[in-house]
Amino acid sequence: MVHQYKLNGYNIVLDTCSGAVHVVDEVAYDIIALFKEKSADEISDIICSRYSDVTREDCLECVEAVAGLEKAGKLWTPDTYADMAFDFKNRNTVIKAMCLHVAHTCNLNCEYCFASQGKYHGDRALMSFEVGKRALDFLIEHSGTRRNLEVDFFGGEPLMNWDVVKQLVAYAREQEKIHNKNFRFTLTTNGMLIDDDVIEFSNKEMSNVVLSLDGRKEVHDRLRKDYQGRGSYDIILPKFKEFVERRGDKGYYMRGTFTHANTDFTNDIFHMADMGFTELSMEPVVCAPTDASALTEEDLPVLFEQYEILAKEMIKRKKEGRPFTFYHYMLDLKHGPCIYKRISGCGSGTEYVAVTPTGDIYPCHQFVGDEKYLLGNIYDGITNTAVQDEFKLCNAYARKECDDCWAKLYCSGGCAANSYHASGKITGIYEYGCELFKKRIECAVMLQIADEV
Repeated sequence: MVHQYKLNGYNIVLDTCSGAVHVVDEVAYDIIALFKEKSADEISDIICSRYSDVTREDCLECVEAVAGLEKAGKLWTPDTYADMAFDFKNRNTVIKAMCLHVAHTCNLNCEYCFASQGKYHGDRALMSFEVGKRALDFLIEHSGTRRNLEVDFFGGEPLMNWDVVKQLVAYAREQEKIHNKNFRFTLTTNGMLIDDDVIEFSNKEMSNVVLSLDGRKEVHDRLRKDYQGRGSYDIILPKFKEFVERRGDKGYYMRGTFTHANTDFTNDIFHMADMGFTELSMEPVVCAPTDASALTEEDLPVLFEQYEILAKEMIKRKKEGRPFTFYHYMLDLKHGPCIYKRISGCGSGTEYVAVTPTGDIYPCHQFVGDEKYLLGNIYDGITNTAVQDEFKLCNAYARKECDDCWAKLYCSGGCAANSYHASGKITGIYEYGCELFKKRIECAVMLQIADEV
């Protein structure tokens, strides 16, 4: 499958299955669009009538070059992995990553929170050290020969259970030597409780930290409030600045959410960049269509334009010597789409699980609290194997709607939770999210092209 589009002055042709990217002139762009439907003579007639300065010989030479690219497997490459995707259900999987819900409670009352202000539609709870210790043991026991394991301390707000986080990190470090494992930890926090101890410990032990900031003060404070209705921006911004400054070259992300109220979200990204933050992410809100924050169909063209504005500004700032990274524009074009990823999906429920404060296991943090997707617990293991088998097939090839989508090998079907909430099944699709994803991929490809020329 071939996808053609024009962006920022570039005529871009993307071969879906090989991952090959071609930047061509107007004539070649039009010839490629006609190549599969018309003969060489028909193409020449059309092109010569369209471009007065192009000769028939020029057209035939270009047609031959396009045919050569097809023969070389760089255009209209067949998808040879579709059949493998369904055999993949029989594979033996190991768990390599865990979202550890150390706190089902939060000190903020964010209106758009998918986790019901950290409670996940249940009771407030903090994970005990004993439950967390057993969860880490479970991860080790089910990781097979895989050495590198990932644990994300999550909530709610994990800093409300900070002592247990530190105890669990210390325990994991002890187990590394015993079991020949290497733990990579991530902390996701709203920042309210950051202090010197959090900064020092995290900069020593956390491979990555995710810091929640929605951008401009008025945008952030509109929804990210405490229980007295006060915005959190003025409290967390200086904490985040100090955290990142002292973090040095270790990984972090400023992670924001945009809603119907700030469809000009690029201004929030630029605000964060102007504050000195260089590793940025901004996610579209996912909520009920009736929610005031929900993105609308009318917002879609506005958001497309915003992603283009963002990409062009990133090019400009890089040339000026003040670059920043945007998470959704990180794309490896040199090696093409990952074969394993395209047929395995995101790994939720199979290679990645979420564990609640009481030790229940769910496919990922966005399914926590939905009893239909309760997989088991850290004591008895995975007992709901039917659901796990369903997740093994949760990829682009399991979704009929993805058959003709040029971007399917980059998203592998998208987020199972978003699909479930939008369609009622994990193998459905979240169409709105699909459209945003495709625009992001187009911009990401263009960014890399601009970096090469």
